[in-house]
Amino acid sequence: MRKPVVTALLLSVLAAGCGAQVEKPSAKASSSSPAVTLTNCGQRVTYDRVPERVVTNDVGITELMFALGLEDRMAGFAMPDDKGDLTGVPWKDGYDKVKWLSKQQLTKENVLDARGDWVFAGWNYGFRDDNGFTPDALKKLGIPSYILTESCRNGRTKTSRGIMPPLDALYTDLTNLGKLFGVEQRAATLIADFKKQVAAVAAKAPTGSARPKVFLYDSGQDAPFTSGRYAAPEEVISKAGGVNVMHDLDDSWTTVGWETVVERDPDVIVICNYGDVSAEQKRRFLLSYGPLKNVSAVKHKRVFVLDYVDLVESPRNPSAIARLGAYLRSVVETSPTS
Repeated sequence: MRKPVVTALLLSVLAAGCGAQVEKPSAKASSSSPAVTLTNCGQRVTYDRVPERVVTNDVGITELMFALGLEDRMAGFAMPDDKGDLTGVPWKDGYDKVKWLSKQQLTKENVLDARGDWVFAGWNYGFRDDNGFTPDALKKLGIPSYILTESCRNGRTKTSRGIMPPLDALYTDLTNLGKLFGVEQRAATLIADFKKQVAAVAAKAPTGSARPKVFLYDSGQDAPFTSGRYAAPEEVISKAGGVNVMHDLDDSWTTVGWETVVERDPDVIVICNYGDVSAEQKRRFLLSYGPLKNVSAVKHKRVFVLDYVDLVESPRNPSAIARLGAYLRSVVETSPTS
């Protein structure tokens, strides 16, 4: 998870993947294979062999492995109870095949107990300095790791994250995983299908001044937790035809003040659905919170819900773009100024 913490049509190209044959790891993807060097968070990293007992943290990261058909390479995953609706997810069988190690944050003990030989997590998606679960700590145990690209630290502050547009981060990780595990064609096919789906939505999206302003609300009442330009919602919103009102924040997930939300007056609020506070509870709070009463999205009750997994780097991002795109088009079509 990035912090302690849909039922809608998935893209047709992924739905078609339910019955598709998954590319098997190539002959080179074996323990005797030559070393593979990848670029991860701006650093060149060499893996001496192909992992055989991968441990992952959180739903989006885990589903990147499932989408590539790599369940047999996994020793287990950690994530909370709520994975989001699995209806129509082509790779949902992976959850039945791979061991659920923990419903909390991933720990060194989880990895060692599972005899993990490679860990795929991210900063605030498992890796944290305050609890000692870091790539360096794993390296000392002889266990290599890979950092989710959406979570790469960018150097602006000690904790700021994000080094490239979110969809590029998704495609980068799929490409790297494909190379390491010998499923390059599967990765290339997924990326091509995702790009095609996103382009189809973008082609129908509002343009210019017609693009609705959108605020992503994750959580928080005293101050909202939201998405800057480097978290997945940035491009989920922009490719769907909206404008992320927090686009100027050079970070992924971060906290802002309510006064900033009021000043930027979003036309639509997207709720991130996860955790102990339900989407309906979040909606009621937003619509009844006094300082927001004159915000356009609140006045017109334009609130749209997406699941957590739709809004972190994951293979569900393109489907989220399609669903939000349909909603934003309906907003534009029914607006008095349209």
